[in-house]
Amino acid sequence: MTAVPTDHPVVSRVKRTSVLRRVALPDDAQAYPRPAFEGDVCAFRLSGESKPMTLEAVSGRAMTVVPGELFLGCPGFRESTRWTVGAIPEGGLIPGQTYWILAECGVVGDFVGESPTEKGYLGQVVYVGAVRAETGQTLNIADYVTAPPDTNDIGAPVFLIVGTSSEVGKTTAAIAVLRALHRGGRSNVLALKATGTSSVTELHTYQDYGAATAYDMVDFGLPTTHPYVRDDITAFFGRMLDTCFAVRADTVLIECGGDLMGANVPAFLEVLRLKRPTLKVILVASDSLSALGAKTVLAQYGLSVSLVTGPCTDTPAIHSRTVALCDLPAINMARGSGLPPLG
Repeated sequence: MTAVPTDHPVVSRVKRTSVLRRVALPDDAQAYPRPAFEGDVCAFRLSGESKPMTLEAVSGRAMTVVPGELFLGCPGFRESTRWTVGAIPEGGLIPGQTYWILAECGVVGDFVGESPTEKGYLGQVVYVGAVRAETGQTLNIADYVTAPPDTNDIGAPVFLIVGTSSEVGKTTAAIAVLRALHRGGRSNVLALKATGTSSVTELHTYQDYGAATAYDMVDFGLPTTHPYVRDDITAFFGRMLDTCFAVRADTVLIECGGDLMGANVPAFLEVLRLKRPTLKVILVASDSLSALGAKTVLAQYGLSVSLVTGPCTDTPAIHSRTVALCDLPAINMARGSGLPPLG
């Protein structure tokens, strides 16, 4: 265990990870040694034994944090099927103890496991302390949520993108949909990454391809939508969708990060289906059998797939098999097979 520092370091000018992109720090913000919980604004020091880490800055750029350096992030959970798995221990993070960076956006917790894939963010850090507000309460990203508009649901049509796994091409599909919407005359699109782990780079990608507004879970007070089972998630998704559906957009494009069974995607689909009985569903699948399985799962939520894309359409052989098995239209968007205008 590393000794807890006796002073309260000023952290207003230290590097800040993207999970804190909405947080406004006072010029004299200091870190105080106290237990920290999900979403709390915290100072961490990269272990001297670690290599330099690449994290996502609030701007979205790749930011290097060097051993011994302070940076700001927050405690959180992650249950990725492709990257890392970790959690906040019972009792929260304890000052002076060592934890792990679980995601490049700056989520920190106990390490459970990882995939063999190379990661530029996975390293050990010492928890220094939490940043206090003037009231003495610890600052939390939930203190900076998006305020809902003073209107009710305006009824904008919804396009939903779901996938059978992480890194299967959901963002590629979202870009194709955005371009098709613009060709169809819809220039005021709201894009929402509803589940998974926060990434400001993904939000910038949506905006680069024409989204007028882009949100993810941080805008509504959570660093991720993990772990899989949590009591507060249905109400959280309800507030998220109520806010997005009240924005004066001509279309709402929603991407569910991760796979159909993780990151509380099933709970999100339940809430979405109640608020939008009719919507267009685009399924991104890794292969023909996973496409068929996902179609079956979505049907259990009362959702019909409108279009299939992803690696399950990469070659003429697998494209034909996907169409035959799923009895659905299929387009390979990664190859540049664009959608017709979505007017």
